[in-house]
Amino acid sequence: MSELKKGADFAQVSASFSDAPNALQGGELGWRSASRMPQLFSDALNTLQPGQFSGLLRSPNGFHLLKLIDKRGRDVPLVVTQTHARHILVKTSELISEADAKRRLTELKERLDNAANFAELARLQSEDGSAAKGGDLGWLSPGDTVPEFEKAMDALAVNAISEPTLSPFGWHLIQVLERRREDVTQEKQKLKARMEIRERKADEAYQEFVRQLRDRAYVEYRSDDR
Repeated sequence: MSELKKGADFAQVSASFSDAPNALQGGELGWRSASRMPQLFSDALNTLQPGQFSGLLRSPNGFHLLKLIDKRGRDVPLVVTQTHARHILVKTSELISEADAKRRLTELKERLDNAANFAELARLQSEDGSAAKGGDLGWLSPGDTVPEFEKAMDALAVNAISEPTLSPFGWHLIQVLERRREDVTQEKQKLKARMEIRERKADEAYQEFVRQLRDRAYVEYRSDDR
C-alpha cells in the first residue's frame, strides 16, 4: 500500500507482490459488472472514482487492494424483430431418407395450399414437441432457432408458408403468423445476470480451491551428509 501511495505503478506492484493468478498481467480484471464481482469488491469500488485505490480488503482468500480504472454506463435498450411462427417437422432416419421426408412435406404443402388446416396437420404429422400445440413455436427472437430455419422464416411474409426447408433437425414447413418489434432489454439483462452469477460462483470456487492448495502446500528439505 505504501508503494502505491508513493506513486508506484499498480501493474508493477501487482506483478511483484500479488499472489493472484492474474498478477503477471498487472492484476487486470477487465470490464466487470457488479454482479460478476464478490460483494466485498463491488461495495468498495462503488465509493471510488477512476484512478483511486481501495483500502485494504480482507476476504477468505486473503487481503486485497483494488484500483478502479474506469466506469461505463449501462446497456442501451435492445429492440428486435420477433416472429410468431409454427412449423411441421419430419425427421430423417434409417427408415426415412431425406428424399422421402422432403416428398412427404411437399405433399403436405399442396394440401395447405388447398386450404387444409395447418394446426391440424401439425398435430397429426409433425415429429416435433410442438405438435400438440399445432406446431406453434411462440414468439421467436433472432438467434432462438438454427440459422437454416431462421433464414427461411425471415424470408416469409405474414401468413405465408415456406417450401420444405432442411435444418439439422430434419425437414420443415414453416408458417409466419405475426411479427412485432419488441424491447428485450430486460430479458437480455436477466440472462446476462444469470450467466454472470454462474461465472462469479465459478471464480469464487476457483479462488477457494487455490487457497486450499496453498494451505496444504509444504516444502521438504533434504540434506546429503555423505
